[in-house]
This record gives sequence, structure tokens and C-alpha cells, in this order.
Amino acid sequence: MDRRSVLIIIFAVILRLFLFFVFPSLPDLLTNRVEISTPVTSFKRLKEGLFLYTHGVSPYDGGIFHQAPLLLAFFSNIPSSPVVINLIYILLDVQSALSLIQIADSGVSAVTPLHTSSRKGHSLPSWAAGAAFLLNPFTVATCLSRSTIVFTNTAVLTAIAKAVKGDAIPAILAIAMSSYLSVYPVLILPPLILLAYDMHSQPARRGSLVSFALAHSGLFLAAFGALLGLSFLITSNSWEFLYSTYGVHLMLPDLTPNVGLWWYFFIEMFDSFRDFFLCVFQLHLLIYVAPLCIRLRRQPLFVITTILGISAIFKSYPAIGDTALYISLLCLYRHVFPLMRYTFFATSTVLYATLLGPAFYHLWIYAGSGNANFFYAITLVWSLAVIMIVADALFAVLRDEWETERPEMRGKEVVQI
Repeated sequence: MDRRSVLIIIFAVILRLFLFFVFPSLPDLLTNRVEISTPVTSFKRLKEGLFLYTHGVSPYDGGIFHQAPLLLAFFSNIPSSPVVINLIYILLDVQSALSLIQIADSGVSAVTPLHTSSRKGHSLPSWAAGAAFLLNPFTVATCLSRSTIVFTNTAVLTAIAKAVKGDAIPAILAIAMSSYLSVYPVLILPPLILLAYDMHSQPARRGSLVSFALAHSGLFLAAFGALLGLSFLITSNSWEFLYSTYGVHLMLPDLTPNVGLWWYFFIEMFDSFRDFFLCVFQLHLLIYVAPLCIRLRRQPLFVITTILGISAIFKSYPAIGDTALYISLLCLYRHVFPLMRYTFFATSTVLYATLLGPAFYHLWIYAGSGNANFFYAITLVWSLAVIMIVADALFAVLRDEWETERPEMRGKEVVQI
């Protein structure tokens, strides 16, 4: 790790410490923001569940607590001091940044065993990758709010960092942990296996792709099952946490507003159609995985990045922390940014939604001069902006891949006939 990366990390740590201690009311303010905290990641709900857990009452009885039992065990065994908790979240952000720096150092965004971009000389430096994560306002706000999505994002980035080094087993264990904390990271398991297979340190010993995938899928299931078994013991030999932790993602019982598309849609939904559209919405996320893995087989890291971007839009309880993770990984593909067509419009739309989202929510909830349509309209704008970024980045990577195969076409206009 170079000197600039160290300076970026030190500056980011100082910035977070400054905000935590100079503005002590800021974390509680951000914790209550629906754009940052959701029913499945809220630190406020975690504290409520922790209080019940430490007093011998099941936190999963009342329908308020929807987080993994291991988080209860972890937070109940550390000092309850705000200073300790704040430092833990800062360290998690540092670990995420270190993982991003490792991914950037590997150069796998531009050069893989199956693909070498003709623009590889313009890749993002590793220190800039760390800065793109640590200094992103969305990341800083998520850290200050102490949302438990920080744990999930750290596990996801750790899994990717291990995969690009060819350490398949630690990568699978990390993705099992992230899937345990939040259901949707399981979607990146197939491209993560492809990435670990391509980057294996001993290609002669990795075997065929099918056997490699089956073996590591089995490892994932075993690790996930072990985590569930441990959770069973933590919750006094009860399986009731399964619905409260995972069923809530799938069945959407809590319709608290967020930056996603689900909550308002299902508020207006007739009960007779609810189950059908829940299946449609969940399958909508799933259908992208196989086509992306097939079409972008030579660039599995970008498949992971794209799936994370799609999840940040269409998952049941998204937050700005999901988008921050996607943007941080997308920055690794700076070499294809010149090929993106709607960068200015998409960036402006993100800023527009970021500024107006809190204002419209205030008009609805506090001022009483608006209604739910105000806030849902701005979440639609937010989702549109992220969709544009995902689609435009996908176009840019495909165009770069095409120009690498056909150098004579570089810079020429492509017209669909």
C-alpha cells in the first residue's frame, strides 16, 4: 500500500472521528433518516433488539427487530460505550477501503486471464479507489448512522478482494457471512465463483469449472448452514429468527418508506395480488444473474459490480449505502468512463434526488403540506438515475470489449440497423 493510500485512510478516520465527537447529535439524526436506515439495517432497531435480548426476551417476537442473531451476540459482548461502537464502524470502513485498494492493485478491472482492455493504461490508481469509497458522502453518512449495512458491505468487499487474489475459500466464507447478514449478496455468488476460478493461483490444480463451482457452492451452503445453526443456539434453540431476519426481505411485512420502489407499490396493492407481485419483484432481481454471467464471462468483476447496482435499485429495503458500494466498485472502471454517454445527466439526477429527497420527506411527514406521492416521486427519480448509471456502464464495458476485439472500429460510431 502506497503513501497516498495511507494518507487517505488517515484523513478519512480523522474526518469520521471529527463528525462523531464534534457533532454528537448527528449520528442519531442520521439514524432516523429513511434514506440511510431501513427496517432491516437500523441501528435504533438494533438497540431495541439488544435491550430485549439482554433481558431474556426474544427480540423476534414483536415484529420490530429484523437483523441477524450474530449481531446481537456481537454487540452484547462489547462495551456499550458510544466511543467503542463508533470506532468499530470506522474500522469496518477502513477494512472495506483496504479491500478496494487490493482489488484496484490487482488490475482485474482492466486485465483478466480472459480479457485485456485496450484502455488498461487509464485504470484508476489504488489510492483513488480507496478515496472513492472513504470520502463518498453516502459512505460517510452510512457510517455515521451506524447502519448495519456497513457489516454487509465490508463482508462483500472482503469476499471480492479474496477472490481476485485467488483465495477461493476465504472469499466463499466472506460471501456466506454477507448473505447471512442480508439475503441479496447471494446473487453475486455465481460471478464470485467465476472470478475466484479465473484468478486461482494454481490453474493446473483448480480442475474444471463445473467441479470448482459445485465444490465451492457446497462450501457456501455449509458455511451458511453453520451460521444458521449458531444463530439457533444464540436464540435459545429457536428458529423464529428465520422469518424475522430473512422472511422480511422476501415478504415485505414492514412498509416503512425508503429509497426503493417496493414500499409505495405494496401500500397500494390489493391483498389478493400481493403474493403474485412479491414473486414477480423477487424474480426480477434473480433473472439478471445468469445472462450477465454468460455474456460477460470474461469480466466477472464487472458482473458482480452490475448485480450490486441492480440490487441497490430493486431490492426490498435499499438504502444509500447500497448505492455507495456500487459506485465505489464502478470507479474501478474509470478506463471506460469516456465511453459512457449520459454521465452528466445521470450525475445531475443523483444530486437532484439527493437534495430534494429530504425536503420532500419533510414536506410529507413534518410540514404536512405534501403526501406520500411527494417522497415516492423523488425516489423514482433516484432509481432512474442509478438505472441510467448501471445501463450506461454496461454499454461502456461492452463497447470496450468490442473495440478490444476489433481495434479498427475504435472511435467509430455504431448504428443499430
